Amino acid sequence: MRQLFDSIPLGHSTLQNRLVMAPMTRSRAEFDGSPGALAAEYYAQRASVGLIVAEGTQPSEDGQGYLNTPGIYTDAHVAGWKKISAAVHEKGGRLFIQLMHAGRMSHPDNTPHHRQGVAPSAISPNTPMFTLNGMQDIPAPRALTTDEVRQTVADFRFAARRAIEAGADGVEIHGANAYLIQQFFAPSANTRTDPYGGSIENRARFAIEVATAIAEEIGAHRTAIRLSPGMALWGIDEGVEGPDLYRYLVAELDKLGLVYLHIMHQGDEALLADIRKRWKQTLILNRPGRPRDQIGDDVTAGLADLESYGQMILANPDFVARLKADAPLNEADRSTYFGGNAQGYTDYATWL
Repeated sequence: MRQLFDSIPLGHSTLQNRLVMAPMTRSRAEFDGSPGALAAEYYAQRASVGLIVAEGTQPSEDGQGYLNTPGIYTDAHVAGWKKISAAVHEKGGRLFIQLMHAGRMSHPDNTPHHRQGVAPSAISPNTPMFTLNGMQDIPAPRALTTDEVRQTVADFRFAARRAIEAGADGVEIHGANAYLIQQFFAPSANTRTDPYGGSIENRARFAIEVATAIAEEIGAHRTAIRLSPGMALWGIDEGVEGPDLYRYLVAELDKLGLVYLHIMHQGDEALLADIRKRWKQTLILNRPGRPRDQIGDDVTAGLADLESYGQMILANPDFVARLKADAPLNEADRSTYFGGNAQGYTDYATWL
């Protein structure tokens, strides 16, 4: 575990350790998408990790899926994120904002324009979602036109520029967890016949275009991406070609020189090894449910350069100090994950 506490270069910065706070939706933003009043305190409390990846943040009105998630495309959004960036930097931390377009994982009641969600194809995820009116089935999305796909790439580019204006050290593209980019990967969600559907190359095209556009706009040294190969969630099925799609995609993304790749690992060790071979830059690995006694194993084994954690850091703002001292960890309160106030957000006790 000792290697976890070593500094490591990332882009034009140096991280104070190899621990990463994974992005976690907390649904505490204002209804207009501006970060909530306690967000700067929440993130600053956890700035002792090497890198904070902030919660999924929509790049456009169409990108919102859930209630009270933040955006990064208006002046008000930028003003709110400036407070967060400054608070994290004051504590010596580094902050990447995750750009998340929910795609079909959206309900009209949750968005500012109350329009139907958009996706690669008009295929429902067949799952309910929490709204202001309680749990409701997600309606079938509207399929993006080819021109609208290209406009969505431009929306990501614009949001990335706004994130840098807000003081973020970079952005992480959310290409995981059954949201828009992974929807393009999966034949169960993408039946397009234009250049964004069909072959592996076509289904990977949108992700590559988004990454290329953002790297051109803010620099590859500030552009990262998160993937979850093999994740089967909310109707996502990547099919038998799934592993080969990721082998192709990672190799193509590697050519862009992005600052890091963040993998949410689903258990295919052979694919993970292939990704490691294809990716020349920094690799962050997240293993959901990793027990405490395995923290640091992937860095020690050379499978990853950094390791990311979610719930443990959510519940332990002094996570790094607790690991160093082998101190007990707080348990996360699941009932306070989404929405609410300081309870379960900024009031977790520190060890010392």
